[in-house]
Amino acid sequence: MSDQTMAAGFTAAFLDYAVAEGAPRGGLLAASGLAQDDLADQDRRIPVAAHHALIAAGIRATGDTSLLLRHVLDTRLETMSIVGQIVHASRSFPHSLEQLNRYARLMADVPLPGGRDRFALERDGNAVWLVDHKPADGSWMATEASFARFISEFRRSAPEYPFEQALEVTYAPPPHANRYPELFRVPVTFRAARNALRINPVWLDVPFDGGKDYVFGVFTRHADALLDELAAHDTVRSAVEARMLADLHEGTLSMDRIARDLGMSRQTLYRRLKEEGVTFAQVHDDLRRRMAMDYLSARKVSVGETAYLLGFSEASAFVRAFRRWTGASPTAWLGN
Repeated sequence: MSDQTMAAGFTAAFLDYAVAEGAPRGGLLAASGLAQDDLADQDRRIPVAAHHALIAAGIRATGDTSLLLRHVLDTRLETMSIVGQIVHASRSFPHSLEQLNRYARLMADVPLPGGRDRFALERDGNAVWLVDHKPADGSWMATEASFARFISEFRRSAPEYPFEQALEVTYAPPPHANRYPELFRVPVTFRAARNALRINPVWLDVPFDGGKDYVFGVFTRHADALLDELAAHDTVRSAVEARMLADLHEGTLSMDRIARDLGMSRQTLYRRLKEEGVTFAQVHDDLRRRMAMDYLSARKVSVGETAYLLGFSEASAFVRAFRRWTGASPTAWLGN
């Protein structure tokens, strides 16, 4: 969504990487609407949309759709975010995964259905899978980067115990799929039912060498303060939007069910939204509008697929709504 924010450290690191690959720094910043000063503090919040725009500009400048994936595999999380420091100070992989889920919002706002954790470990016989619960939207970039981050950290920290064993993704082969064998080094199944990485079971039991209780406490206290700061700016509208996202494709959303998920009555939800100057229907409509812009501007999915993901019964209904939002059809808007 266009009002989601993320930590500037990730954007700063990608910017430096893209420039080293030949992209113009000024051009990337201009495309994102950011200034270099916006990226000076890794904990500063910047719009997720600006980060995506900078990545898209870097890919255009280099002509390499694998640019983000290579960046993730070549860099270290602890240089971009306090979350990376916490992960490396954890006692074990299961413990570090708990922290990653706990502090995921510090890296980027990614609302999940029903308040689920972003990542979970699941057993299937003798196999152990790391499952990404982020709702699939047909795009490859965020999913491949997320799994690449796990692989990158383990390749560097413990090459003696290979972490990755197989990968399943819901998206179709991306333009750089021919580089997957070189970059991921494991069998990859495209158009799968879920996004999941099969991992070496040894990592359920092997302790981390870097686990230090004192350092861990220092880092988590800082991270907790950052979370409290983010929570202070939360609104009921943002909470409603986070729960709407999971069922957006259904079209008609139940205000009663969302109110119940938020631990309040329908009347209380109505009153709280009214205090913020919006209605439930307006929040739903505006969320659809912003998600449509995100999907189409990033060329993630087609107009028809966007209509489905936003819960329109048919593409023509989506086109009419899009005209109401922008004054133009999706095709004409994309051509501008």
